Amino acid sequence: MFGLIGTLISGLVVGIVAKLLMPGKDPGGFVVTILIGIAGSFLGSWAGQAMGLYAAGQSAGFLMSVAGSIVLLFGYRMVKSGA
Repeated sequence: MFGLIGTLISGLVVGIVAKLLMPGKDPGGFVVTILIGIAGSFLGSWAGQAMGLYAAGQSAGFLMSVAGSIVLLFGYRMVKSGA
């Protein structure tokens, strides 16, 4: 249970970090960016652990979470812009 709550809380932080690393106008605003950060946190954590790059709770998980969030944010911007 703590893993889920920890991922949610880190997702909030990751969403903010992803927004700082990818500045610009987001179609959904700040709240959507944070929700994408939460989703990216889950995606990055799952992908890194599935590839055996790290175990749960290691700092590399934060980096993968940020990477996952940036990928999702980029995809979201592409879909919403019609590109």
